Amino acid sequence: MNILIPEELAIKKPNSELLKIINSKKFNDRVLFELNSDFHNIKIVENEIGRFLHYKDTYQAGLIETEFYKGNLPYINYFLISYLLNPKIEKILLVGLGTGKLINDFEFLFDNLKTIDCVDIEENIYDIAVNYFDFKPPEKFNFILQDGITYLRNCPKKYDLIIVDVANNDGIDLRFLSDEYFCAVKKCLKKDGIFVSNMCASPDFENPKNIFFKKYFPIYKKCFGSNLIFKGDYSDKIYYKSFFNIDDRVIDITNVIIFSSDKKYSLCKDYRKINKLGIKTELFVNDLIQKF
Repeated sequence: MNILIPEELAIKKPNSELLKIINSKKFNDRVLFELNSDFHNIKIVENEIGRFLHYKDTYQAGLIETEFYKGNLPYINYFLISYLLNPKIEKILLVGLGTGKLINDFEFLFDNLKTIDCVDIEENIYDIAVNYFDFKPPEKFNFILQDGITYLRNCPKKYDLIIVDVANNDGIDLRFLSDEYFCAVKKCLKKDGIFVSNMCASPDFENPKNIFFKKYFPIYKKCFGSNLIFKGDYSDKIYYKSFFNIDDRVIDITNVIIFSSDKKYSLCKDYRKINKLGIKTELFVNDLIQKF
């Protein structure tokens, strides 16, 4: 499997003193569940920061519960910006279930919602979300146990919103940056549909050495007429503060959330409904990179 490894996208070396803090940090993990599946070494751990789904060496999903922040892993909150682009969304596809909280948040936000389909290759993830992260599957929810690209390739449906969040233990499978993949996504989108993907890059976006924007982002521009990019500055601030009590980004990698469509959407600035979820929406929206 060809993998896009996040560390290989870094341009700058990390601050050595801050890196020492991260490497020396020990969490008081209590293992609530453990299983080796066909695809992952799974653990559910609980510690002083919150409760997390752990694949091999990394937290893949979870709920943070600190004085500084409460909620999903913070980068997931960028996905909620979909509501500010089109509050009338009816059909949603998620590739990757995680904790399931995003699904319940969408159920709250979208008044016209008819269906939320979720595809995941991990057969245990549905029960984990229900049993360990208080996921309450809506009546409109359908779980499909399948490889995401296989589903997109064969799916007869058309969606208003498709969100793909599929990083694994090692990085991002390069199949999710292939021409075949983008063709499959577009086949499943309505004409004015929105495609959202979670990628990663150095936050030094304008640097000509930025591998993601030099090598991978051009395919987005080729396939979609409009692309809104949100850098992960605010989510990184929450992450480093919550886990390490550090006010600066340490590793030269950030989440890059890309909203792609053939329709040019404008962001609504009415945050009242999203903010009822306990999210400071405007601080996530401020991470929009207008230049791209």
